[in-house]
Amino acid sequence: MSVEQSTELAITYKVNQAITAAQFIELLSKTTLGARRPIDNLETVNAMLENSNLLITAWQGEALVGVSRSVTDFAFCCYLSDLAVDESVQASGIGKTLVRMTKEALQPKCSLILLSAPQAVDYYPKIGFTQHNSAWVLTDIQSLK
Repeated sequence: MSVEQSTELAITYKVNQAITAAQFIELLSKTTLGARRPIDNLETVNAMLENSNLLITAWQGEALVGVSRSVTDFAFCCYLSDLAVDESVQASGIGKTLVRMTKEALQPKCSLILLSAPQAVDYYPKIGFTQHNSAWVLTDIQSLK
């Protein structure tokens, strides 16, 4: 685990520091992402955390205020599945730092991939992401033809 300290807002960043499902749910409920995550299903949230292999967290004292949760091979691609920052501290650079630290944990040519929440589509181009027009999502196996 590595730790990075930021003087702005006294935020501490941690790499692969385990968090509980309760902490994650509490943070998600303070973001617009909470509406699109199964925060009422503890088993699923536990699985989300247990099966991620890159977790960057932001802390203000003892309070979890940001998370970048990813699944990656560290060499070719990294799916940043959750980028959540408590709405009370958004627009303070925490999200950008979480993304930067996620990218720094990867090999230089590893692509960072994410699906944006509707409210965040304008945010990602501002921090260097380019839009990809051919992302596809399959959630129901019955739809396979």
